[in-house]
Amino acid sequence: MRHLRAGKKFNRSASHRRALLRNLVTSLLRHERIQTTDPKAKELRRWADWMIGLGKQGTLHARRQALAVIQDEAVVHKLFDSLAARFKERPGGYSRIIKVGWRRGDQAAVSIIELLPAEAPAKPEGEGRKRRRRVKKEAGEQAGGAAKAPRRRAKAASA
Repeated sequence: MRHLRAGKKFNRSASHRRALLRNLVTSLLRHERIQTTDPKAKELRRWADWMIGLGKQGTLHARRQALAVIQDEAVVHKLFDSLAARFKERPGGYSRIIKVGWRRGDQAAVSIIELLPAEAPAKPEGEGRKRRRRVKKEAGEQAGGAAKAPRRRAKAASA
């Protein structure tokens, strides 16, 4: 049994799996939106959250840890400068997975994983869309003065 074993194996060796996820997290942080299969997107979400958490720490040690995973120094600079500032107030959940359908060749479930945009400033209370309550008409106010009986479907004649 796989108790307390986090992560998917993807039917790959450990080195291949690590290389795959390093490539995926580098691409996600560079482009901020990529398309991949559902299981890979779900595992990539864990790695991306880990990297953004390192970016939010902002220490030299965190930068060196990120450089050990992310394969491009420019992406690490982007992570520590712009992405860390974008998610500074957010406690977690930096990405979104959108399921888009099935891949044509092998019918694998495909999704888009993207980083969330910067949060818009909150609107003051009362400026949003106002909802109106429907007022129920009383029985005497209806068109004939009498309450209408509920409609019933006619039973199909059995032959």
